[in-house]
Amino acid sequence: MPPDDVRTATPLGEPRRAALISSLPREAIVSIAIFLCLWQVMSYLAPTLGIPAFAIPGLGRIAMSLTKITPVDVAVTLARVIGALVLSFVIGLAFAIVMYLSESLEKYLRPMVRVLMAVPVVSWILFAVLWFKGVEFRIAFVLVVVCAPVFTVDALDNMREVSKDLRQMIRSFRPTPLQFFHKLMLPAITPGLITSWKITLSLAIRVVTIAELVGAVTGIGHQLSVAQELFSVADVFAWTLVLVVLLFILEALLVRLETRVLRWRA
Repeated sequence: MPPDDVRTATPLGEPRRAALISSLPREAIVSIAIFLCLWQVMSYLAPTLGIPAFAIPGLGRIAMSLTKITPVDVAVTLARVIGALVLSFVIGLAFAIVMYLSESLEKYLRPMVRVLMAVPVVSWILFAVLWFKGVEFRIAFVLVVVCAPVFTVDALDNMREVSKDLRQMIRSFRPTPLQFFHKLMLPAITPGLITSWKITLSLAIRVVTIAELVGAVTGIGHQLSVAQELFSVADVFAWTLVLVVLLFILEALLVRLETRVLRWRA
Protein backbone atom coordinates (compact mmCIF):
# COMPACT_ATOMS: atom_id res chain seq x y z
CA MET A 1 0.00 0.00 0.00
CA PRO A 2 1.42 3.45 -0.86
CA PRO A 3 2.30 5.77 2.03
CA ASP A 4 -0.51 8.17 1.11
CA ASP A 5 -3.05 5.37 1.47
CA VAL A 6 -1.68 4.51 4.89
CA ARG A 7 -2.04 8.08 6.10
CA THR A 8 -5.61 8.36 4.84
CA ALA A 9 -6.70 5.00 6.21
CA THR A 10 -5.32 5.49 9.71
CA PRO A 11 -7.46 8.47 10.75
CA LEU A 12 -10.57 6.67 9.56
CA GLY A 13 -9.80 3.49 11.48
CA GLU A 14 -8.93 5.13 14.79
CA PRO A 15 -12.31 6.87 15.34
CA ARG A 16 -14.13 3.63 14.64
CA ARG A 17 -12.05 1.71 17.14
CA ALA A 18 -12.40 4.53 19.68
CA ALA A 19 -16.18 4.62 19.21
CA LEU A 20 -16.37 0.84 19.62
CA ILE A 21 -14.33 0.93 22.82
CA SER A 22 -16.28 3.86 24.27
CA SER A 23 -19.57 2.08 23.57
CA LEU A 24 -18.64 -0.95 25.69
CA PRO A 25 -20.60 -1.12 28.96
CA ARG A 26 -17.52 -1.04 31.22
CA GLU A 27 -19.46 -0.58 34.45
CA ALA A 28 -21.65 -3.57 33.61
CA ILE A 29 -18.62 -5.70 32.78
CA VAL A 30 -16.92 -4.75 36.05
CA SER A 31 -20.08 -5.47 38.05
CA ILE A 32 -20.52 -8.88 36.44
CA ALA A 33 -16.85 -9.72 37.00
CA ILE A 34 -17.11 -8.81 40.68
CA PHE A 35 -20.27 -10.89 41.05
CA LEU A 36 -18.61 -13.91 39.38
CA CYS A 37 -15.58 -13.62 41.67
CA LEU A 38 -17.79 -13.44 44.75
CA TRP A 39 -19.81 -16.41 43.53
CA GLN A 40 -16.65 -18.47 43.02
CA VAL A 41 -15.44 -17.58 46.51
CA MET A 42 -18.82 -18.56 47.96
CA SER A 43 -18.63 -21.91 46.18
CA TYR A 44 -15.36 -22.59 47.99
CA LEU A 45 -16.63 -21.38 51.37
CA ALA A 46 -20.03 -23.11 51.20
CA PRO A 47 -19.05 -26.22 53.22
CA THR A 48 -17.53 -24.08 55.99
CA LEU A 49 -20.75 -22.06 56.16
CA GLY A 50 -22.88 -25.17 56.58
CA ILE A 51 -24.20 -25.00 53.01
CA PRO A 52 -24.06 -28.18 50.88
CA ALA A 53 -21.36 -27.95 48.21
CA PHE A 54 -23.83 -28.74 45.42
CA ALA A 55 -26.06 -25.80 46.43
CA ILE A 56 -23.52 -23.21 45.23
CA PRO A 57 -21.78 -24.76 42.22
CA GLY A 58 -18.55 -23.24 41.00
CA LEU A 59 -18.23 -21.42 37.70
CA GLY A 60 -16.53 -24.44 36.16
CA ARG A 61 -19.51 -26.70 36.87
CA ILE A 62 -21.92 -24.08 35.55
CA ALA A 63 -19.79 -23.72 32.40
CA MET A 64 -19.94 -27.50 31.91
CA SER A 65 -23.72 -27.38 32.22
CA LEU A 66 -23.86 -24.58 29.64
CA THR A 67 -22.19 -26.90 27.13
CA LYS A 68 -25.12 -29.30 27.56
CA ILE A 69 -27.77 -26.70 26.69
CA THR A 70 -30.04 -28.03 23.96
CA PRO A 71 -30.82 -25.39 21.29
CA VAL A 72 -34.13 -27.10 20.51
CA ASP A 73 -35.53 -26.31 23.96
CA VAL A 74 -34.36 -22.70 23.69
CA ALA A 75 -35.98 -22.37 20.26
CA VAL A 76 -39.25 -23.90 21.49
CA THR A 77 -39.49 -21.51 24.43
CA LEU A 78 -38.60 -18.56 22.20
CA ALA A 79 -41.27 -19.53 19.68
CA ARG A 80 -43.89 -19.86 22.42
CA VAL A 81 -43.04 -16.43 23.84
CA ILE A 82 -43.00 -14.59 20.51
CA GLY A 83 -46.16 -16.29 19.20
CA ALA A 84 -48.10 -15.63 22.40
CA LEU A 85 -46.90 -12.02 22.60
CA VAL A 86 -47.98 -11.28 19.03
CA LEU A 87 -51.39 -12.82 19.66
CA SER A 88 -51.70 -10.99 22.98
CA PHE A 89 -50.79 -7.69 21.33
CA VAL A 90 -53.41 -8.11 18.60
CA ILE A 91 -56.11 -9.04 21.12
CA GLY A 92 -55.13 -6.33 23.58
CA LEU A 93 -54.99 -3.60 20.94
CA ALA A 94 -58.36 -4.67 19.50
CA PHE A 95 -60.00 -4.47 22.92
CA ALA A 96 -58.35 -1.11 23.58
CA ILE A 97 -59.73 0.31 20.32
CA VAL A 98 -63.22 -0.99 21.09
CA MET A 99 -63.10 0.48 24.59
CA TYR A 100 -61.81 3.79 23.25
CA LEU A 101 -64.59 4.08 20.69
CA SER A 102 -67.37 3.16 23.12
CA GLU A 103 -67.42 4.55 26.65
CA SER A 104 -70.36 2.33 27.58
CA LEU A 105 -68.44 -0.79 26.59
CA GLU A 106 -65.40 0.48 28.45
CA LYS A 107 -67.42 0.67 31.67
CA TYR A 108 -68.22 -3.04 31.34
CA LEU A 109 -64.88 -4.28 29.97
CA ARG A 110 -62.37 -2.36 32.08
CA PRO A 111 -63.40 -4.05 35.38
CA MET A 112 -63.10 -7.44 33.69
CA VAL A 113 -59.63 -6.57 32.42
CA ARG A 114 -58.61 -5.54 35.92
CA VAL A 115 -59.95 -8.81 37.30
CA LEU A 116 -57.89 -10.77 34.77
CA MET A 117 -54.77 -8.85 35.79
CA ALA A 118 -55.42 -9.56 39.48
CA VAL A 119 -55.58 -13.36 39.07
CA PRO A 120 -52.21 -14.98 39.98
CA VAL A 121 -50.30 -16.84 37.28
CA VAL A 122 -50.41 -20.05 39.30
CA SER A 123 -54.21 -19.93 39.28
CA TRP A 124 -54.28 -19.54 35.49
CA ILE A 125 -51.99 -22.54 35.16
CA LEU A 126 -54.28 -24.65 37.32
CA PHE A 127 -57.30 -23.51 35.31
CA ALA A 128 -55.50 -24.37 32.07
CA VAL A 129 -54.68 -27.86 33.32
CA LEU A 130 -58.29 -28.45 34.34
CA TRP A 131 -59.88 -26.93 31.22
CA PHE A 132 -57.64 -27.98 28.31
CA LYS A 133 -55.93 -31.19 27.23
CA GLY A 134 -53.30 -29.94 24.79
CA VAL A 135 -50.06 -28.81 26.43
CA GLU A 136 -49.30 -26.19 23.80
CA PHE A 137 -52.79 -24.76 24.10
CA ARG A 138 -52.41 -24.59 27.89
CA ILE A 139 -49.15 -22.66 27.61
CA ALA A 140 -50.56 -20.31 24.97
CA PHE A 141 -53.70 -19.73 27.03
CA VAL A 142 -51.73 -18.82 30.15
CA LEU A 143 -49.43 -16.45 28.27
CA VAL A 144 -52.25 -14.71 26.42
CA VAL A 145 -54.55 -14.32 29.42
CA VAL A 146 -51.66 -12.79 31.40
CA CYS A 147 -50.15 -10.56 28.70
CA ALA A 148 -53.17 -9.39 26.68
CA PRO A 149 -54.72 -7.34 29.54
CA VAL A 150 -51.42 -5.49 29.97
CA PHE A 151 -51.44 -4.49 26.30
CA THR A 152 -55.08 -3.46 26.60
CA VAL A 153 -54.58 -1.17 29.58
CA ASP A 154 -51.39 0.40 28.20
CA ALA A 155 -52.83 0.99 24.73
CA LEU A 156 -56.06 2.47 26.09
CA ASP A 157 -54.22 4.78 28.49
CA ASN A 158 -51.98 5.99 25.67
CA MET A 159 -55.01 6.67 23.49
CA ARG A 160 -56.61 8.70 26.26
CA GLU A 161 -53.46 10.80 26.59
CA VAL A 162 -53.54 11.99 22.97
CA SER A 163 -54.11 15.75 22.89
CA LYS A 164 -57.73 16.77 22.54
CA ASP A 165 -56.72 19.62 20.23
CA LEU A 166 -55.03 17.18 17.86
CA ARG A 167 -58.07 14.95 17.82
CA GLN A 168 -60.38 17.87 17.03
CA MET A 169 -58.05 19.10 14.30
CA ILE A 170 -57.94 15.69 12.62
CA ARG A 171 -61.71 15.29 12.87
CA SER A 172 -62.17 18.66 11.15
CA PHE A 173 -60.90 16.98 7.96
CA ARG A 174 -63.69 14.37 8.29
CA PRO A 175 -61.47 11.26 8.19
CA THR A 176 -62.77 7.73 8.20
CA PRO A 177 -62.26 5.78 11.45
CA LEU A 178 -59.39 3.89 9.81
CA GLN A 179 -57.73 7.13 8.67
CA PHE A 180 -58.20 8.68 12.11
CA PHE A 181 -56.48 5.74 13.77
CA HIS A 182 -53.74 5.42 11.14
CA LYS A 183 -52.86 9.11 10.82
CA LEU A 184 -53.14 10.21 14.44
CA MET A 185 -53.65 7.52 17.04
CA LEU A 186 -51.14 4.93 15.87
CA PRO A 187 -48.17 7.34 15.59
CA ALA A 188 -49.13 8.95 18.90
CA ILE A 189 -49.33 5.70 20.88
CA THR A 190 -46.38 3.92 19.24
CA PRO A 191 -43.83 5.00 21.92
CA GLY A 192 -46.15 3.77 24.65
CA LEU A 193 -46.78 0.49 22.82
CA ILE A 194 -43.05 -0.20 22.50
CA THR A 195 -42.63 0.46 26.22
CA SER A 196 -45.50 -1.93 26.87
CA TRP A 197 -43.72 -4.56 24.76
CA LYS A 198 -40.58 -4.18 26.90
CA ILE A 199 -42.55 -4.69 30.10
CA THR A 200 -44.65 -7.56 28.79
CA LEU A 201 -41.62 -9.32 27.31
CA SER A 202 -39.99 -9.78 30.70
CA LEU A 203 -43.35 -10.87 32.10
CA ALA A 204 -43.82 -13.44 29.32
CA ILE A 205 -40.34 -14.90 29.89
CA ARG A 206 -41.18 -15.55 33.54
CA VAL A 207 -44.66 -16.85 32.85
CA VAL A 208 -43.66 -19.27 30.07
CA THR A 209 -41.09 -20.87 32.37
CA ILE A 210 -43.74 -21.56 35.00
CA ALA A 211 -46.24 -22.73 32.40
CA GLU A 212 -43.74 -25.18 30.91
CA LEU A 213 -43.26 -26.79 34.31
CA VAL A 214 -46.74 -28.31 34.02
CA GLY A 215 -46.97 -31.07 31.45
CA ALA A 216 -44.51 -29.76 28.84
CA VAL A 217 -41.88 -32.16 27.51
CA THR A 218 -39.85 -29.48 25.75
CA GLY A 219 -38.69 -25.98 26.58
CA ILE A 220 -36.55 -24.29 29.19
CA GLY A 221 -39.17 -24.70 31.91
CA HIS A 222 -39.22 -28.46 31.35
CA GLN A 223 -35.43 -28.62 31.53
CA LEU A 224 -35.50 -26.65 34.79
CA SER A 225 -37.97 -29.18 36.17
CA VAL A 226 -35.69 -32.05 35.17
CA ALA A 227 -32.69 -30.35 36.76
CA GLN A 228 -34.65 -29.80 39.96
CA GLU A 229 -35.66 -33.46 40.11
CA LEU A 230 -32.01 -34.49 39.67
CA PHE A 231 -30.83 -31.94 42.27
CA SER A 232 -28.50 -30.50 39.62
CA VAL A 233 -28.10 -26.93 40.82
CA ALA A 234 -25.49 -26.23 38.14
CA ASP A 235 -28.01 -27.10 35.43
CA VAL A 236 -30.59 -24.86 37.08
CA PHE A 237 -28.15 -21.95 37.02
CA ALA A 238 -27.18 -22.70 33.42
CA TRP A 239 -30.77 -22.69 32.17
CA THR A 240 -31.54 -19.59 34.23
CA LEU A 241 -28.57 -17.86 32.62
CA VAL A 242 -29.91 -18.82 29.20
CA LEU A 243 -33.25 -17.21 30.10
CA VAL A 244 -31.55 -14.01 31.20
CA VAL A 245 -29.43 -13.84 28.04
CA LEU A 246 -32.50 -14.55 25.92
CA LEU A 247 -34.36 -11.68 27.59
CA PHE A 248 -31.43 -9.31 27.05
CA ILE A 249 -31.24 -10.22 23.36
CA LEU A 250 -34.96 -9.68 22.81
CA GLU A 251 -34.86 -6.38 24.68
CA ALA A 252 -31.88 -5.25 22.59
CA LEU A 253 -33.85 -6.04 19.43
CA LEU A 254 -36.77 -4.00 20.76
CA VAL A 255 -34.45 -1.08 21.49
CA ARG A 256 -33.10 -1.22 17.94
CA LEU A 257 -36.64 -1.30 16.60
CA GLU A 258 -37.58 1.63 18.85
CA THR A 259 -34.62 3.64 17.60
CA ARG A 260 -35.54 2.94 14.01
CA VAL A 261 -39.27 3.57 14.32
CA LEU A 262 -38.92 6.65 16.55
CA ARG A 263 -35.90 8.20 14.85
CA TRP A 264 -37.98 11.35 14.33
CA ARG A 265 -37.62 12.05 18.08
CA ALA A 266 -33.83 12.32 17.87
